[in-house]
Amino acid sequence: MSGGCGGKAAGGTVPGGACGEGGGTAEGAVPAGDDRSRTLAEYSGIGLLALGTWWLVYRSLSPFAKWFTFSLLALPPGRRLTSAVEFLVFEAPKVLMLLALVVFAVGVVRSFFTPERARRILAGRRESAGNVLAALLGIVTPFCSCSAVPLFIGFVTSGVPLGVTFSFLVSAPMVNEIALVLLYGLFGWRVAALYMGTGLVIAMVSGWVIGRLGMEGYVEEWVYAATAGGGEGGGTPKVSWRDRIQSGIDAVRDIVGKVWPYVLAGIAVGAGIHGYVPENFMAGIMGAGAWWSVPLAVLIGIPMYSNAAGIIPIVQALLGKGAALGTVLAFMMSVIGLSLPEMIILRKVLKVRLIAAFAGIVGVGILVVGYLFNALL
Repeated sequence: MSGGCGGKAAGGTVPGGACGEGGGTAEGAVPAGDDRSRTLAEYSGIGLLALGTWWLVYRSLSPFAKWFTFSLLALPPGRRLTSAVEFLVFEAPKVLMLLALVVFAVGVVRSFFTPERARRILAGRRESAGNVLAALLGIVTPFCSCSAVPLFIGFVTSGVPLGVTFSFLVSAPMVNEIALVLLYGLFGWRVAALYMGTGLVIAMVSGWVIGRLGMEGYVEEWVYAATAGGGEGGGTPKVSWRDRIQSGIDAVRDIVGKVWPYVLAGIAVGAGIHGYVPENFMAGIMGAGAWWSVPLAVLIGIPMYSNAAGIIPIVQALLGKGAALGTVLAFMMSVIGLSLPEMIILRKVLKVRLIAAFAGIVGVGILVVGYLFNALL
């Protein structure tokens, strides 16, 4: 006679080893669910402790920068070099700490969300709804310019409309979570919200316009002949919290390990601007009063190659020297979302006419944002 899991034998509880987790529990044993709860509780406790330590170190950066500049180096107050050194010593660890924190969090989030799932969500959607959804997905899937080609191929060959694909390609680098968190940490929630809102509008409108132009014929022929990458068939495997946390650690090691030179370079440039550019000097070049300041800022930003982490310290220094917010936001958007290196990479899959249309539409959107914020703020 076969007994079920948890059945009685000789007045005792049948051990559950042969029946798996669904079996009975031996006396004194801890159920598997309690093990998972205990593990989650342990990770939560360690995470809170690490976050508290991070916060204490973050709060001590300003006093440390002052001590390092005025006490350890004994630099006299009021000098340009002193101002530049204090800016560099304060901003370098500040930006890197913010970057590491948000990249870790995103690494954990990515364990729930994959590019294949993004393609599956967008494929078959109505174009208008797809533009909105693609722009929103771009926030939580921060792919850099080097990912543009494989993402483009995967989206197009999965049936995602061309305009929807462009909404994603504009939003992902421009309105990514790294930019938003760093903007929030450096300038407050209003600037971060303004940047997010305008970036999303540019991504949605740009994709919608490209979709209306019917430029599918200007995609390289070999792209349509390619086969979409393997999906997630067979269901999504279960991932433990240990694996999710490891994903966050791996993301920090990979992303921060690659971008930190750009971050330090951007901070060094920002320190030079902060220390050596005369007060309000930038108001004459990038101020709200000069009509040509916004297009000039966009033209300056296009040839540059940087990510949000590297360009935001420069943005901070420019604003501190009197540059207008709209002009600076236009400069930042052009560097991140309309860079010449990305255009070169996209040339592998797009013909020149479609690249020109993409750059022109996004560029007009950035100009509108710059002029609008200079007029309102």
